[in-house]
Amino acid sequence: MRRAVCPGSFDPVTNGHLDIIGRASELYDDVVVAVGANETKPPLFTVDERLDMIRQVTTEFPNVRADSFRGLIVDYCCAERIPVIVKGLRAVSDFDYEMQMAQMNTELSGVETLSLLNLPQDLTEVIYVVSQPRNGRRLLHCCHGRDCSGLGSRNAGRKSGARFRRALRRHSSCVGLCVRTIFR
Repeated sequence: MRRAVCPGSFDPVTNGHLDIIGRASELYDDVVVAVGANETKPPLFTVDERLDMIRQVTTEFPNVRADSFRGLIVDYCCAERIPVIVKGLRAVSDFDYEMQMAQMNTELSGVETLSLLNLPQDLTEVIYVVSQPRNGRRLLHCCHGRDCSGLGSRNAGRKSGARFRRALRRHSSCVGLCVRTIFR
């Protein structure tokens, strides 16, 4: 059986994530979407909430399941006997970091990494703006004429509407406009 893991924070899960998960499910017999519990950055959603969202939006993929992990993804892979990590690349800027991580993961454990390019319609830069709204440069990209509709998964939007509104009170109104556009 060919197995792979799609790791990430999924805070929240986006259409870009779903694209990578769906494409991985066509390549592998068993795909685990592994939600990382990262103590260094405060999440918008708890790990359990993120797992629930992933389970709800991946029902069309019968060979996909959700799980969580702490620590290194390669340790999770070794414990679960998963030989491949599948990652999405949004831009050239992701490549250098992901290449270094892939090389280190292979060196540490023998686990290989498959990188898939995100499709242009599923770019997740705007979601990053939402989770890191104080980055003025990224805020500008979102605010200057970009159509943000359709980037976030509908399920994440319904689940997170009130939470985003509370978070937005502390941040720029421009980010609020983008979030309301993303999560109708």
